[in-house]
Amino acid sequence: MPAGSGSPCFAAPGSRDCSFQPLGTLARVYTLSCWHRLSGDATRLLSTRNLTRRTCRPDGTARELKGDVALLNCTAIVNTSNESLTDKNPVSESIFMLAGPDLKEDLQKLKGCRTGEAKLTKGFNLAARFIIHTVGPKYKSRYRTAAESSLYSCYRNVLQLAKEQSMSSVGFCVINSAKRGYPLEDATHIALRTVRRFLEIHGETIEKVVFAVSELEEATYRKLLPLYFPRSLKEESRSLPFLPADIGNAEGEPVVPERQIRISEKPGAPEDNQEEEDEGLGVDLSFIGSHAFARMEGDIDKQRRLILQGQLSEAALQKQHQRNYNRWLCQARSEDLSDIASLKALYQTGVDNCGRTVMVVVGRNIPVTLIDMDKALLYFIHVMDHIAVKEYVLVYFHTLTSEYNHLDSDFLKKLYDVVDVKYKRNLKAVYFVHPTFRSKVSTWFFTTFSVSGLKDKIHHVDSLHQLFSAISPEQIDFPPFVLEYDARENGPYYTSYPPSPDL
Repeated sequence: MPAGSGSPCFAAPGSRDCSFQPLGTLARVYTLSCWHRLSGDATRLLSTRNLTRRTCRPDGTARELKGDVALLNCTAIVNTSNESLTDKNPVSESIFMLAGPDLKEDLQKLKGCRTGEAKLTKGFNLAARFIIHTVGPKYKSRYRTAAESSLYSCYRNVLQLAKEQSMSSVGFCVINSAKRGYPLEDATHIALRTVRRFLEIHGETIEKVVFAVSELEEATYRKLLPLYFPRSLKEESRSLPFLPADIGNAEGEPVVPERQIRISEKPGAPEDNQEEEDEGLGVDLSFIGSHAFARMEGDIDKQRRLILQGQLSEAALQKQHQRNYNRWLCQARSEDLSDIASLKALYQTGVDNCGRTVMVVVGRNIPVTLIDMDKALLYFIHVMDHIAVKEYVLVYFHTLTSEYNHLDSDFLKKLYDVVDVKYKRNLKAVYFVHPTFRSKVSTWFFTTFSVSGLKDKIHHVDSLHQLFSAISPEQIDFPPFVLEYDARENGPYYTSYPPSPDL
């Protein structure tokens, strides 16, 4: 089948194809040959296990390239980033550098991107006309299923967006960035499988899909591409034994058998007289669903997909959010968090001048690179759940922190998204004590583009004297180094307030 006829393919560096000629003087834009053309055997079979035969040929559309996705002359290329779309990784940095300053201005209008979502901007100075931005998941072995589903959503939503915008070609980077910890081979299986399944169904709309990989990733992609895009009968037969047992559903989405709950005709009833019940269709089924366990919840996985696509109603979204928070709370109450508690980075002290509870966060006591940040989030929920039922304020001591103490925006955004609505409603002020110029800029960007609802509650406090106008000094337990720093910077007057002996 000729290239460009709507089916998957693979390409190697240095080969040529007229459909990917460079634009203008962008001589570094790669041009590629189809994956199936790299094989000497012209006969191709499209089915591998239950990867079914379709009228379109997905093995003629996929391409592989060792190089920079930003240099591809596709209709759209893919950028992998974080939820605020400010991640610094080789793919993003190259795209931003070549696209020019207009891209940053365009991104501000998007107001971030959730994990698994896909959002569109212009390509500006790139050879590609558009950029599709997506956010890959952070990988934790305990939450493998969630990570698989999120990564699937990334690829699926990118392709769906390309289909909706009638794009003829898409250039993929490797969405699972190394800093997020996703095992490369597992992620590659999901990437190739999802693209294969999508092209089987919608292959007539997308002519070319390119996988742009680095030198470290190339071997894995070349190893796994034949499993999903075999170039010949011989290669397919050779690949069959290496296909994983789980190749997802008809769309390539990971399937979790434990979630496929079947409700019997008589939930909770003994299975006596089974033969009599099977004799005919005259069984009374009217009571099905009356059992306490047989409550209709809807398709949870479908709800999650709708959330990622922004199509779920506000009420359903709130219900899903509450369910998610309750899971975190349950885990926080059952897990041993003594190692996080021993840091003394979060504690309750007195009340402010309005009688609201004061919670203190000590930035210097948070060794971000040495602790499990998921456990830190659990500890925050464990401590704050009963505090947040009424009005409270936060005092954050940024005093003498280093880069190893700075919470990244991804974690803060995750915390803000996970916590219950009462946290946000009852938080009346955040006092940011001893800020630096850099922290002020970072806070402005974070509260402007990621959590705008928090912006008006942030108060930068350069000295303890300013803090005392809102909270009496007797109502705060100070770490000794905070008092010493403030005395050194703002005068010894404040040393009359004794530090807490426990901090």
